[in-house]
Amino acid sequence: MTDGSVAVVTGAGSGLGRVIARALLGAGFRVALAGRRRDALEDTAAGDPAAVALPTDVADAASVAGLFGSVRDTWGRVDLLVNNAGTFGPSGSIDEIAVEDWTATVSTNLTGAFLCAREAFAAMRGQQPQGGRIINNGSISAHTPRPGSAAYTATKHAITGLTKSISLDGRPYRIACGQIDIGNAATDMTAGIATGARQADGSVRPEPTFDAAHVADAVLLMARLPLDTNVQFLTITATAMPFVGRG
Repeated sequence: MTDGSVAVVTGAGSGLGRVIARALLGAGFRVALAGRRRDALEDTAAGDPAAVALPTDVADAASVAGLFGSVRDTWGRVDLLVNNAGTFGPSGSIDEIAVEDWTATVSTNLTGAFLCAREAFAAMRGQQPQGGRIINNGSISAHTPRPGSAAYTATKHAITGLTKSISLDGRPYRIACGQIDIGNAATDMTAGIATGARQADGSVRPEPTFDAAHVADAVLLMARLPLDTNVQFLTITATAMPFVGRG
């Protein structure tokens, strides 16, 4: 993709979404910033004329349809969706998780990703020139869970299936879909990991983190590829975090 391509970033009001959105703006993309709070989205935009703040509830189909309708009205097309919005959800063993907390986590992390991908796919399929790219934020929890994270882990495993299905269904329409799985990027949301995270053996230990700017660099790598090339899965972690092997 080249300068002037149109991107939609969900969860753009904070954390990784903010870092990714600003990196895309710096690379010449026009970026629709989606999230719940207009003030946070406008802070991300920081007055950049290539950014537009569009408050959105990704778990609400009408809100998501409105988001993509506004993007097409503003710029005429959608070239990139970064499906980033998500929540950690409840913590505890499966018998301790309230049904309503499970449902809320699924609504945001999985249904929200589906709704945004659904609207982006339709736009990309129908526009001329046809095609585009969808990048889903998986997490290393798409591979390996943390203790007490059944809701979050289940949704992230499901994102992998969604990514594969979109990738397959998008082939006839020049729609590429890949997934970035991130472990311990330093954001406000993950600040507690650096001071102490629960381990599989029940202990609590600090874990290393890494600069979230490297996540944005990885997303840019994926986003800038021509549509005949795809990074299907990319895993980026703090080198020494407990993930590979036994810890």
